[in-house]
Amino acid sequence: MKKSHNIKGILLAVVMLFLIVGYYYYLSNRNVSQAEDADRELQTLTATQEVLTRDLETNYPPTPREVVKYFSQITQCFYNEDNTEEEVEQLGNKIRELYDEELVANQDEERYLSALKKDIEEFKEKKRTIVSYAPSSSVDVETFTQDGYDWARLYCLYGIKQDGLLYNSNIVFVLRKDENSHYKIYGWKLVQKDN
Repeated sequence: MKKSHNIKGILLAVVMLFLIVGYYYYLSNRNVSQAEDADRELQTLTATQEVLTRDLETNYPPTPREVVKYFSQITQCFYNEDNTEEEVEQLGNKIRELYDEELVANQDEERYLSALKKDIEEFKEKKRTIVSYAPSSSVDVETFTQDGYDWARLYCLYGIKQDGLLYNSNIVFVLRKDENSHYKIYGWKLVQKDN
């Protein structure tokens, strides 16, 4: 009788052990599966969605070069992606956060977004895409002080493809440091080859 009682106890212990190991295995695989699903979801973000996820309040680009780089990423999204009207407006608002307050004051939001949408439409009608951008290296960023402000000047070379041909546009950016020590884009212009 004692022997059968011991066997029942051992069998019960083995069954309990299998249940515990099985439950642990189930929980482990479920967590891995959820992590893989989250990774897949991150990988399926479009370039536009990726750019829009950046919170400039807490993660503003730390250098003039990084500001121009982020500006260029947004610009690529404008012209290369098939965005909804809402995404274009969100991108437009996001890029305005990079602009100096004087630049923003030159055009109200409604007129800015209207002009932006027209520009994007014309760019796409001409079947242009921005295939690359290359901001000046950090050592080539010129910084100076003028009128009580800290300024930065740098160049960015854009590769634009149209009709199977690649064109380069060299743009000079001027940035001004604001009261939060963030460099904001004050303006830019196309550098002519003869200059």
